[in-house]
Amino acid sequence: MPLKKLLLESPKLKSKEIFKAIEIAIPSTAIELAILKTKVKEKRHRGLPSQLVVCLIIAMSLWSKDSMRDVLKNLIDGLNEVGLKTGKYWKIPCKAAITQARQRLGAGVMRQLFHQLVKPMATVETVGAFLNGLRIIAIDGTCLDIPDSDENARVFGRPGSRPGTRAGFPKARLVILVEAGTHLIFDALICPYKIGERVRALRLLRSVTKEMLLMWDRGLHSYAMVEATVSKGCDYLGRIPSNVKFTNETQQKDGSYLSLIYPPGKFRKKGFPPIKIRVIEYKIENLENPEAEIRYRLITSLLDTKKFPAKLLACEYHQRWEVENTIDELKVHLLERKTHIRSQRPKEVVQEIYGLLLGHWAVRSLICQAAWGAEISPLRLSFTGTLRVIRRALPKIQRLEPQELPFF
Repeated sequence: MPLKKLLLESPKLKSKEIFKAIEIAIPSTAIELAILKTKVKEKRHRGLPSQLVVCLIIAMSLWSKDSMRDVLKNLIDGLNEVGLKTGKYWKIPCKAAITQARQRLGAGVMRQLFHQLVKPMATVETVGAFLNGLRIIAIDGTCLDIPDSDENARVFGRPGSRPGTRAGFPKARLVILVEAGTHLIFDALICPYKIGERVRALRLLRSVTKEMLLMWDRGLHSYAMVEATVSKGCDYLGRIPSNVKFTNETQQKDGSYLSLIYPPGKFRKKGFPPIKIRVIEYKIENLENPEAEIRYRLITSLLDTKKFPAKLLACEYHQRWEVENTIDELKVHLLERKTHIRSQRPKEVVQEIYGLLLGHWAVRSLICQAAWGAEISPLRLSFTGTLRVIRRALPKIQRLEPQELPFF
C-alpha cells in the first residue's frame, strides 16, 4: 500500500492555537500586546514567528529536560496530528534557526509579558493569605547556575572560591516577591551575582502597597529596608541578626517592647529620622535536646498589641518559609536540570529566566483557579501533579475542534 503523500511546512502557528489549554493563565492577547509594545513583530513571514517563539521560551520550563527541538515538538504535537489528517506535517526548524529566532525576539518581550500578567490573586477566603486584613507577602533571593561561557561569566560573574581555583558555573541572582497564600511570584528582578540581595530587594519594593504585610529574613535587615517599606505604606515583619541590639523603650503587656531603629551615617546626613519599631523575642524549644533551642527576634511596624499580639506574629512569621517552597518549585520541580539555565549568552539567559517565571505563573495560577472551584487552599494541590496535567493537556486540547472545547 503506498504511503500518503505529505506536504512539509514550517510552523505558521499562533499562540491562541498553541496555548489553548492554559489560555486562562497566559492569554494569547497578552502575548500579542507584549510583542506590540516591544516592537519585535517580524515584518515578513518567518518559519518561527514571534508568538511561537514566546510560547517556546515558556515551554522550555515545562519540558526542562528536553532539547530545544524536542520542546518545540512537544509544544505543537497536537497541531501536528491535526495537520497529518489533511496531509500536512510541520517541519521542525534546526537548532541554529531556533537560536536565531530567540536572538531576534530578545528579552524585552518576555519581561513585558511577565509584568503584564503577574499579580497577587488570593482572596480573603484563601487560607493563610491574610492576617487581619493584611495580605501576607515575602521577599527573598536565590541564585541560578548558568552555562560556563565567557560572555555569561563576564556579565553575571562567579562566586568566590579558594585561591588557584574558580567556581564551576557563573550564577545569575534572582530576587522575588511571593504571595504566601498562593506561592505566586508577582514581581522579580534578575541581576549579576556580584550585586547583593539587599540592593535588589530595595528596588523590588516598587510592588508593595498598603494593606500588605511584608516578611523578610535577617539577611535583608537594614534601616534602608525598614524606611523604604514604611514610605510605601506597607507593614513589615522581619527577623534581625543576633548582633543587632535594640533598647527597651516601652515594655508591652504581651512581652514585646517598643524601640527605635536609627539611621546609619549616610541616611543621618540626609536628615532621615529614627523610626519607631516593635521588637518581639521568643525561642523555639527542642524537647529532645533542650540545648538546641532557636532564638528569634523580630521587628515590626504593627504596634497594636491587641490586634496583633506577639504570639500571633511569632506564629505567623513562619509563613515566610513559603517563599523557600516557591524557590524549590522553580529550581527543583520546574527546572530538573544540573545546570539550571541552558542559554549561552546573557540576553538569552535573561529571556529564559523570564520564561521560567512565566511557566511557574501558569502552573500556580491554574492551581488557584482549581482550588477556588473546590473551595480549598491552593497550597493543598500538588505543583508537580499540575505540571504533569499541563504537559498532557497542551497537545490534547490542540486536537479538539472548537465546538468540543466547552466539554473540557
